[in-house]
Amino acid sequence: MPKNKDALSRYRWIDERLRNKRLPKPTLDVLIAYVSEKMDASISTRTIQKDIQDMRQDPELNYMAPILYERSTGTYRYEDESYSISNIPIEEADLQGLEIAIGILEQFRSLPVIQQFEDAILKIAASLKMNRQTLEHKGMIKFSRTAQYKGAEHIPDIVDAIKNLEVIRIAYQSFDRNEPKEHWVEPYHLREYQHRFYLIGKSQKAKGGTLLTFALDRIVKLWPTNTNFDEKNFDDASYYRHAIGITVLEGEPQNVVLSFTPHQGKYIKSQPIHTSQQVLEDNEKECRISLNVVINPELHMLLLGYGANVKVLAPQELVQKMAAETAAMKELYK
Repeated sequence: MPKNKDALSRYRWIDERLRNKRLPKPTLDVLIAYVSEKMDASISTRTIQKDIQDMRQDPELNYMAPILYERSTGTYRYEDESYSISNIPIEEADLQGLEIAIGILEQFRSLPVIQQFEDAILKIAASLKMNRQTLEHKGMIKFSRTAQYKGAEHIPDIVDAIKNLEVIRIAYQSFDRNEPKEHWVEPYHLREYQHRFYLIGKSQKAKGGTLLTFALDRIVKLWPTNTNFDEKNFDDASYYRHAIGITVLEGEPQNVVLSFTPHQGKYIKSQPIHTSQQVLEDNEKECRISLNVVINPELHMLLLGYGANVKVLAPQELVQKMAAETAAMKELYK
């Protein structure tokens, strides 16, 4: 479970006190008093004891802090005097995620909400670039370059249309059509998924006012219409509550049961597939989990990506779908 900001602050103050060589080695009571003063709050003994344990052992934090307790004096210290949690290098995945985030912000600098933070964004981007170049020069790490988001030039116009409740006209070239199709869209929400941006809205030509999803990289052209629509009734959190990815199909969410190999299960537990994930069994034979989700193409692709490390147990329609897919894959390699 991700640590909250208070916990991260407590770790930092514990680390600071343990590294302070000008003061005597702290007892538990001294650590409690020190952190309480820094946090301007009353911190319990149990909380600090748990913090020390997490700093030592929590794989999510990955501090693996060498904190020793000396029984003779009742004090704590670092076994390695040069150790600090501030020295823990950021992981490659985190750096790549930061690069992507900065890349997105840089591309949308024309948006008013971004412009007010432009100086900070540019400073972070410059610092990140220098650090990346230094690490790459030393051969310590290799970064993938930040994705360029095709269709991102439409975002300022779409954001304005969403705020102003204005219908937009788009020429949309889907993958299964030879020519673009025109839509008059009531834009509700923009969403990013796997380096692509999507517009969720209602096409006024669609039957029954069905919500549609448009990939921005497939929008050939966009025009204003100077036509407004009524206040939208759309809640993105509720709309995507049971979905993995961007596709929300009609129908109720289903109970999906998956059996992972024990090794793969460690990753699944550390980075859940969906917020509804629950561990049903976890032993030397399998890690079995359940998800309450709609069955969509993104779920299919995700499960296929795990290969032989996962077996779908329920529902039966998904079992049959995966069996058919794997059989077809097997035929390709005969």
